[in-house]
Amino acid sequence: MSKPAIGFIGLGIMGKPMARNLLRAGYPVTVLNRSRGPVDELVAEGAAAGVVPKDVAARSDIVITMLPDSPDVESVVAGLDGVLSGLRPGALWIDMSTIAPATARSLAQRARAQGFEALDAPVSGGEKGAIDGTLSIMVGGPEAAFERAKPIFETLGKNIVRIGESGAGQVCKACNQVVVGVTIEAVAEAFALANAEGVDFAAVRTALLGGFAQSKILDMHGQRMLDGNFKPGFKAILHRKDMTIATSEAKEHGIELPAAELVRERFDELVQRGEGDRDHSALATLYQEPAATS
Repeated sequence: MSKPAIGFIGLGIMGKPMARNLLRAGYPVTVLNRSRGPVDELVAEGAAAGVVPKDVAARSDIVITMLPDSPDVESVVAGLDGVLSGLRPGALWIDMSTIAPATARSLAQRARAQGFEALDAPVSGGEKGAIDGTLSIMVGGPEAAFERAKPIFETLGKNIVRIGESGAGQVCKACNQVVVGVTIEAVAEAFALANAEGVDFAAVRTALLGGFAQSKILDMHGQRMLDGNFKPGFKAILHRKDMTIATSEAKEHGIELPAAELVRERFDELVQRGEGDRDHSALATLYQEPAATS
């Protein structure tokens, strides 16, 4: 049985390796990106190049979008020459971006009104998870559509959970980003305290990894902080966007997320310093380095 044709729109830090993994798994893939370089790279590996989102959709059984923010997804999916204007009958659209739950619900409703199924399926795991095909995938949408997409998700990730109906995947991702962001801040603060006391943080980290403080953040991002390596696996400016989604959702329900608000402010500070394109673990530099100068 032949594999469904996939359109993949958005070839950033995570999107490009995700599209590559689908290509290597034998899926016919048509790719589209705002800048041409990643498209040419994947075309050299066997992908086809799309022209506009409508064109990608017309060639595909399943279209995946992996874009920075809600307005980008709205434009690519529902705008002029957008995905919804080109989808084949019976096609499935999967948004793997991280966007506002309300936007996910609204676009899914528009897709259904035109006779198409939609899933919101944001991911966690950063660039490494995208390259290794070990992403955690949090899915919102109909059960039947989820089952249809499962072989694709299994190519891209290892922890695949349907959370609920449309928008539920994005709610789960907001929760994920709160935990990740607050934990990065906690590790950065611990690093700062150890440094202020003149204690070797490498030794502190090793000790903490053996106790209740152990986490992937302490392991991976603690090492980044030690190495001063902030090459982005996930950009700080995008995590700021995600924390804004989480805190905005909380306010709509009349609840406070004080730790999340604090971390959003810390990301604001990092972005204002001109460091938004560094890895989100660069929060640690707020305790170590002077502000960037132009």
